[in-house]
Amino acid sequence: MRQFLFPRRPLSRGTLLFCHLALQLGLAAGVALWLAPRTPWLAPLGWGDAWPTLALGGGLWLLAAVALRLLVELWLLPHHLAGQRGAGSVITRSWERRPAVHDPDAAWTSEARPLEADDSAAGTARVRREPRL
Repeated sequence: MRQFLFPRRPLSRGTLLFCHLALQLGLAAGVALWLAPRTPWLAPLGWGDAWPTLALGGGLWLLAAVALRLLVELWLLPHHLAGQRGAGSVITRSWERRPAVHDPDAAWTSEARPLEADDSAAGTARVRREPRL
């Protein structure tokens, strides 16, 4: 059973997704074929007599579909984990090799310094109309 749930070499992602789609469609078709003769459209029943059977069939179908989905997600787990493993470590520069660390006045990594007020950078304002007071 352990080899069935956690195989050494998992199936490909495409194969698992195709099997999942085929099983879900087969499950939906089987439930539709089982419930169709029990509906008031095809059986001499009223909705009041048919709803317990239809609710039970729909609930069991939903439960089976969710269980199948969880089982397929369990089989897809090696593919999800392989995506996390592939990135590897992130290599960054050392602190000593960052730009302008050798010059405390030009270092962008130092603490905040007051900014000199330079009016030439702002330019002149373009006012189209006078502000109202």
